[in-house]
Amino acid sequence: MHIPRHPERGSLGQGHRSSIEARCLVSASGQVEKDAKPLPRINRHSIFWIVASIGVTYYVDFLHNIMENDEIKSWWFNVGLSLLGVCLSLAMFCIVYLEWFKGIQHYEHEYPAIPPITTAAFIAASCSLNMALWPVWSFFTPLILFTQFMGVVMFISMLG
Repeated sequence: MHIPRHPERGSLGQGHRSSIEARCLVSASGQVEKDAKPLPRINRHSIFWIVASIGVTYYVDFLHNIMENDEIKSWWFNVGLSLLGVCLSLAMFCIVYLEWFKGIQHYEHEYPAIPPITTAAFIAASCSLNMALWPVWSFFTPLILFTQFMGVVMFISMLG
């Protein structure tokens, strides 16, 4: 098989790594070396999303609207909350039971159905919540819910 060569960029072009670079990244055991330091828990990115989430919560009076607005489509809202409960239950099962009690670090290998089920439930929950809250905030609804989601995720990541 002939691999075309680019005159200036080498054999595989600019976007691909050379075999020398690939060998440097992989150790003798076949695992990628850990040269990069993990990001600290508190960083600008996390702070930004948490502050943005707090600002959106205050500016749109999020909690008051969720609790008392009559324009919310309650059926879609209940479906969204139920699916969000499924996501959180599966996450707690993986984190608390499998990781903490059972000591299973790679639970996706032991229970391969959990990640796709959680992903599908979360996508369905976000669609349901967007449909339920659309009468309240119109086209701002996806932006508001995404900001709230990112704020919660960043807050949880700072906790542990």
